[in-house]
Amino acid sequence: MDTAHIRNFLITAHIDHGKSTLADRLLELTQTIERRKMHPQYLDRMGLEQERGITIKMQPVRMVWSPNHAESRISNLESRKERAVDGTPGRDSDLEIRDSTYILNLIDTPGHVDFSYEVSRALAAVEGAILLVDATKGVQAQTLANLELARAHGLTIIPAVNKIDLPQARPDAAASEIASLLKIAPDTVAAVSARDGTGVAALLAKVIERVPPPTGNASGELRALVFDSQYDDFRGVVAHVRVRDGEIRRGDKVRFVATGVAAEVLEAGIFRPERTAVAALAAGEIGYVITGVKDPAAVRIGDTLIAVASRTRALPGYREPQPVVYAALFPEDADYFEALRDGLSKLRLNDAALTSTPEESHAFGRGFRCGFLGTLHLEIVVERLRREFGLRLIVAHPSVAIRVLSPEGDEHMVRTPREFPLQRKTAFEPWVRLEVLLPPEALSAALRVIGETRGVVEETQTVTAERLVIRAAVPLLDVVEGFSDRLKSATRGFASFSWQPMGDREGDLVRLDVLVAHETIEAFTQIAPRRFAETAARRIVVRLKETLPAQLFAVAIQVSVDGRIAARETIPALRKDVTAPLYGGDFTRKKKLLVKQRKGKKRLEKTGRVRIPPEVFFALLKKG
Repeated sequence: MDTAHIRNFLITAHIDHGKSTLADRLLELTQTIERRKMHPQYLDRMGLEQERGITIKMQPVRMVWSPNHAESRISNLESRKERAVDGTPGRDSDLEIRDSTYILNLIDTPGHVDFSYEVSRALAAVEGAILLVDATKGVQAQTLANLELARAHGLTIIPAVNKIDLPQARPDAAASEIASLLKIAPDTVAAVSARDGTGVAALLAKVIERVPPPTGNASGELRALVFDSQYDDFRGVVAHVRVRDGEIRRGDKVRFVATGVAAEVLEAGIFRPERTAVAALAAGEIGYVITGVKDPAAVRIGDTLIAVASRTRALPGYREPQPVVYAALFPEDADYFEALRDGLSKLRLNDAALTSTPEESHAFGRGFRCGFLGTLHLEIVVERLRREFGLRLIVAHPSVAIRVLSPEGDEHMVRTPREFPLQRKTAFEPWVRLEVLLPPEALSAALRVIGETRGVVEETQTVTAERLVIRAAVPLLDVVEGFSDRLKSATRGFASFSWQPMGDREGDLVRLDVLVAHETIEAFTQIAPRRFAETAARRIVVRLKETLPAQLFAVAIQVSVDGRIAARETIPALRKDVTAPLYGGDFTRKKKLLVKQRKGKKRLEKTGRVRIPPEVFFALLKKG
């Protein structure tokens, strides 16, 4: 098919604004999925996505649509007169929308800030973006962040207001907010209900009208961008590609530029959304390539696929994601270390932001120090390792990378709390520029939450009539330690935030060591600001008392701050009635058994060890 009838686009929005539901309606409208097979959030393929109601992995799908001739005719002249909604001229498709058949390659993307890198990868594979805004909530922080990403990639932006069918919807206000950001007229913003399908056909017509067809040399040398990948146990690495030039056919000899690995194409295909083999993938198309490569490290996201003998230069790749949160993962059973290595290797195939390096612990044995984009990213990875690879893991408390300068002038990077020195030192921690988007009535609550951190408010600015933005400089450590939950709670869910790194600053930090039954538990070790250290210590002992199982002896839970005990709780011993078998007689018989029991418990307190179940580590992680 001529590339003039191809449209590559994605749906992007803040979390819970209806991206996946809109994708469902598009699948129904184009009859890509049979109605009897359809279910909510069809493109969310992982069980975790269905359970949590969020998109974690971007998912491509190819749709074929033949719009109605009478309803969808748009003249070339009218199309040329209109400017693209992102304010850049010449981005219209200059085509008539008639009864022609169009190939629509859609990518559904995540909305949570922890998975923004998924969005940035998808942007490199498309020419347009539907920017979706919830009519009940208006513009949110991730709406702004995704808008800037789309603009940076030069995409045509199609704004749309969703959930117009809800009683509390304010479609006009939401349209005005997004129109002021894009500097367009509010009546040019599409209004849809992804739940009942209202306005979806008109929105799809806008996509065909405004999103330009892909460019590329169909007869040139092969160049295809690898924007995602996954591992098939039987067929090896499956590379998701956007073909820029040339074509890919079964039997072609190809090479991955970055790794130099050469292979033969065993299958090329498209997503319907299940993998479906085709004769060829031509320039402008999005699909997958199976080469039989079994080594996950041989296929890198952002790499370029070319003909094996070609000297064609690689396509511009991606900015390497920088992890912001680090945590150590250990298998509960040391025999599963290789299984953990294999699981992380396969997850990295389609999660380029995940990093891992081997690590040894005296208490837990061999494991991996892993880097994540946030605490939700960490939770999702741990849960995927548990479900997909059957691993029971011990998860150390997450922390950030801190630069430490010793009194002698030696500098080193600390990525694990137990490496943080107790002696005198100078520490430099990462700071971020926080942008909090909220309605005016939530301003004081948000400022109070920011004030509880070590952050500094830089400015408060009016974005629209009903939206303010607070810009503040905040230590990343304070953001990681439950800032999102506190902000949502204080503002009743009306505030949202995004952030960007802004370099390191000196911080007064201390190490918190957790002792259970007088034994230091490395996985619980944390780094905290000195001013909040005792509060954090008290919170830790209370949570551990709630989650640790009781033992036959009293268990002391202590937290030391730079070597000094700052908080303590005790889990009472389980009580067993040792006198129950006695049916009578002198009291001295009962007393003898009670004294024996008391001596045994004292002996256990000195020699007994507490086995901490993996569920406790994960429970503390989820509680922040």
